[in-house]
Formats: sequence, structure tokens, C-alpha cells
Amino acid sequence: MAGVLTVTASSMGVHRRLLGALPALSANRALCYSLSSPKCYLSMGWNPLQRRIRVLRSRKLVIRAARTDSKGVSLGFRAPYFELPEPLTGKVWKLDDFESYPALLVMFICNHCPFVKHLKKDIVKLSNFYMKKGLAVVAISSNSVITHPQDGPDFMAEEAKIFNYPFPYLYDESQDVARNFGAVCTPEFFLFKKDGRRPFELVYHGQFDDSRPSNNVPVTGRDLSLAIDSVLSGQPVSSNQKPSVGCSIKWNPELKP
Repeated sequence: MAGVLTVTASSMGVHRRLLGALPALSANRALCYSLSSPKCYLSMGWNPLQRRIRVLRSRKLVIRAARTDSKGVSLGFRAPYFELPEPLTGKVWKLDDFESYPALLVMFICNHCPFVKHLKKDIVKLSNFYMKKGLAVVAISSNSVITHPQDGPDFMAEEAKIFNYPFPYLYDESQDVARNFGAVCTPEFFLFKKDGRRPFELVYHGQFDDSRPSNNVPVTGRDLSLAIDSVLSGQPVSSNQKPSVGCSIKWNPELKP
């Protein structure tokens, strides 16, 4: 018959002991929840972390971010004029400050994006290496501090100091510079070569390399390095360029495209 529980005399004592212990156990567990104390749980012979650890070990780490590909800017594009402050030093940098260099790398980055974090140390290494060979490098953050205050100028200055950026890290508060460049994601790389007296000419607008936060491909900087090597040696840059992949630039709500 459904719902019938058979109770034997020998099991009655066990049931009574269990039922009698339940209120105390529930009360103790409730107290532990309120105190959030691991020692409290362990004193009861119960470790609430074990199950969570087992579950986490069985899961693969996945970085979730709004993925955006760089696009819409043609090679031969002339570098737009900019005049932006560097939060770390207070200095205002202009495009004209890089006029004497044979090539200029403009990077749109930010503090919070996992795609930028994944490459950050290697961006610094690449920049240090090629700046000694004559490349000018500048990084720009155009993210809205309304929606992402962690990308604001104070945090930018701290970031530049912690990671020892060898290049100026500039703040595009109005987001006009990002729009003029056609930048849409972070990181996004624009490599320009000097063209006589004319403004810098875009020769590479592509990815750092094939590595992504969750694809287990080693970070090498190969794609960008090959382009820089070509420019500095006076050779043409291959037009076969994979787009940079990253987080979308966080536009101010009233300016969002």
C-alpha cells in the first residue's frame, strides 16, 4: 500500500534518538549560518566547503565577457589628431609629440576587461622591446566612468604604476578620440607608419596574437610583432590581418551608438 511505513521494535529507539537530535542539529546549523564560521561547522563534524570544492573541481573555468571584434577601419587611414591627459603624470599628450618617430602604435585598453588583463604583461614586454628600436607607443582608455568607474583616471594611474607601463596611458573622457579612430573594443591595436610630412598612415589593425583568456593558446604577440618588424625594417605589412577580439568599449549612456 502506498504511503505505509513499517516500523519494527528494534528500530523505534533509533528513530527516537534521531528525531530527538534533529531540533538541536537544526538550531546549531542555523547558528552557524548566522555566524558564518567554518570552525562552528567543523565542530559539528560537517564541512560545508567539501561539496563546493568537489563541484568546482569538476567545472572548467570560463571567462564570460561581451566579445567584440575590431572592424570598419581601412588600411591607409590617417591617424586622427588627439590631445589627451595622462592621469599618472598630469601631462597632456598630443599626436604631434610622436611626429619624429618612424612608427606609432596606438592601443585602446582599459583596466577591467579580461581580454586586456590576459595580455597586459606581454603588452608591456612587447612595448619595452620595440620602443628601444624606435617605435612610439601610446595607450588610451575611453571607457565610460559612469558605467565602469573602475576604469576612471585615478585607477588608470594606479594601473600604470603597478604594471610599470613604459608608454603614456591616456584618458579619453569625451570618447571623441575612440570615435575618431573607429575603435570599438579593448584591446584594439592601430599600427601607423610615418609617411613623410603627411599624418601617420595605418598599416596594421589586427590582433595581438591567437591567444584568448580561455583557449589555452600561449601568449606570443606574434601577429603584432611581425607587423612592427615589417614597419621598422621598411618592408610592407601583410594585409592578411585577423581582427582584435575583446570587450566592447563602454560608451557613456547618452553617447552610446
